[in-house]
Amino acid sequence: MLELHCHTTFSDGTLTPTQLLDAAAEAGVKAIAITDHDTLSGWAEAIAAGEALGIDVVPGVELSTVWNERSLHILGFYPDHMRLLPPLTERLAGRKRRAQGMIDALAELGYPIQLAERGEGMAPGRPHVASAMVAAGYVSTSQEAFERFLGEGKPAYVQYDKFSALDGIRLLRQSGAVPVWAHPYLFRGGEIGAVLETLVDAGLMGIEVYHPGHSPHQMAKLKAWCDHYGLIVTGGSDYHGPSLALGDRTLPRLNSFRLPLDLLEPLQAAARSLA
Repeated sequence: MLELHCHTTFSDGTLTPTQLLDAAAEAGVKAIAITDHDTLSGWAEAIAAGEALGIDVVPGVELSTVWNERSLHILGFYPDHMRLLPPLTERLAGRKRRAQGMIDALAELGYPIQLAERGEGMAPGRPHVASAMVAAGYVSTSQEAFERFLGEGKPAYVQYDKFSALDGIRLLRQSGAVPVWAHPYLFRGGEIGAVLETLVDAGLMGIEVYHPGHSPHQMAKLKAWCDHYGLIVTGGSDYHGPSLALGDRTLPRLNSFRLPLDLLEPLQAAARSLA
């Protein structure tokens, strides 16, 4: 009944915050985190919808960072909005530069596209570029766009701005947020155990153990690392919307792990220790 990794239309989700909360209520979710990429803009709408539905909304963010030249995402839970918003403004600008870089690369390849207009505070990403390619008729599906053009190493892929994972962890902690490594086994920049030790030394406080990209064996290994380092265990479906294919994976439905609400208590305690 706990979901700690969800996206809305303020980043690369397909549901508005209100629609997401309606879907969460239907799925039996009692507490849900809004973790849009590099933006806090969906919080207010989600919290209002949660209050109406009796669902606890956990304010969060998924920070885009780089380690060993590869993408590494860090979830931050319960940040102070006023402290985190100014530095995130630059992260959001970086996302817009990255999206424009992919658009420019596609144009050079002979595939000009135009992204749909997005409001202030909304974070563009590769799924939006993929959708524009589908709309233009260049590919049949978003997955095809990732496989041929937008995946890492493909001709229109553009790396994130050089924002270190260590700096991301420090930024989150300085903002009162609990930093948690998102889906470690999707990381392609090094051996998980060695990278984890470095992140823990920098102040990492938790691991997203339960994720659809992790096998049961991998989840057990991550749980053992949490026990070893004294880290918080989190998890979620990484929900982006109904049946959305994101890159090379189709993400599951809300509440697919049916995680107990007890997992929220250590996260809340950690947030209080940083306040």
